[in-house]
Amino acid sequence: MSPESKKLFNIIILGIAFMFMFTAFQTCGNVAHGNYLWSVLSFEFDYTISGCHCRTSARYVCKWFILQPFPWSFYTASVFIGIAAAVLWTAQGNCLTINSDEHTIGRNSGIFWALLQSSLFFGNLYIYFAWQGKTHISESDRRTVFIALTVISLVGTVLFFLIRQPESENVLGEDESSDEQDLEVNESAQNTMAKAVDAFRKSLKLCVTREMLLLSITTAYTGLELTFFSGVYGTCIGAVNKFGTEEKSLIGLSGIFIGIGEILGGSLFGLLSKNNRFGRNPVVLLGILVHFIAFYLIFLNMPGDAPIAPVEGTDSTAYIRSSKEVAIFCSFLLGLGDSCFNTQLLSILGFLYSEDSAPAFAIFKFVQSICAAVAFFYSNYLLLHWQLLVMVIFGFFGTISFFSVEWDAAAIVARGSDYRSI
Repeated sequence: MSPESKKLFNIIILGIAFMFMFTAFQTCGNVAHGNYLWSVLSFEFDYTISGCHCRTSARYVCKWFILQPFPWSFYTASVFIGIAAAVLWTAQGNCLTINSDEHTIGRNSGIFWALLQSSLFFGNLYIYFAWQGKTHISESDRRTVFIALTVISLVGTVLFFLIRQPESENVLGEDESSDEQDLEVNESAQNTMAKAVDAFRKSLKLCVTREMLLLSITTAYTGLELTFFSGVYGTCIGAVNKFGTEEKSLIGLSGIFIGIGEILGGSLFGLLSKNNRFGRNPVVLLGILVHFIAFYLIFLNMPGDAPIAPVEGTDSTAYIRSSKEVAIFCSFLLGLGDSCFNTQLLSILGFLYSEDSAPAFAIFKFVQSICAAVAFFYSNYLLLHWQLLVMVIFGFFGTISFFSVEWDAAAIVARGSDYRSI
């Protein structure tokens, strides 16, 4: 297998592994209500402060706890998931970067994102058909779903072991390589702590650079809208009593169409990136326009008190007659717009920080997660139109800040590498 083929293989395995793991996680996010929002708040907060990786077995603990819906189990499992996720996503960014170059980072970001977001399709497809017409989810139904999700998580974890070490472009001689390996073995224990401290210092220095500060605004927006489409919007759909007995299954259908939008966006803006002559800005512009259309339709179609409605749901009226078709169409738009932002953020981070990507992706997930945690907190108190307004404001300024960084990136490589292929 050639070096390029090995790198592409690694990207595909990485995407498939995440697809299996997030089939469990994102399906859970779209079907849970009530205490789930506080659970995810705990998860996101712990995610932002974690500095070590508790391996992904924490996910299995989460799925086991959720089988018995006690409040303490939600919070405990969320803490474990946050610890596990903190380095999982940082490692993902590093793996994506070392298996890409300036000509393939856009393509590989799209491949990974399309495979990852396929997770929204499979799990929610089962939820839609299994729970169609049900107004009450029995303990047996809940157990069946989460046992299946646990097994799927295990499969995703095993797939990580198939990722291969990419070949280094600077190949050392045999003697030099052997000496280097012996030195690494003898000093690995001492170097581990030193490298961790060094990475932390680099992250702190990187936080205050102009490019990272600007990208943090865009990242903050992705955290807010991630909370909205992954937790709040499904809750809104399930709370509208005018949707009748299909309200529960509509949650699964909403997840399916979010996934379709994500997959379509990842495919178009990743796999077809080589034909993009204008860089990343048009994709981000399309993403914010799609989201603004979705927010406006949701504002018209959903009752204002849907996010904070009681378990019995809400009978409040929206500005127009609430339509299931419009609600599902908005799900598709939310997924499409999200893929526009995330594929381009992964691409520009991998390009700007190709030599040392781990601190950059750590900051990216830190900002995204802390904003997601804040959004989950206020989603329990703010009416729908205020939540939409917050996202519109952050989305506008996040788009402008991304444009600025992208223009700088284009100027850097204008006389060097072929920017059109990024």
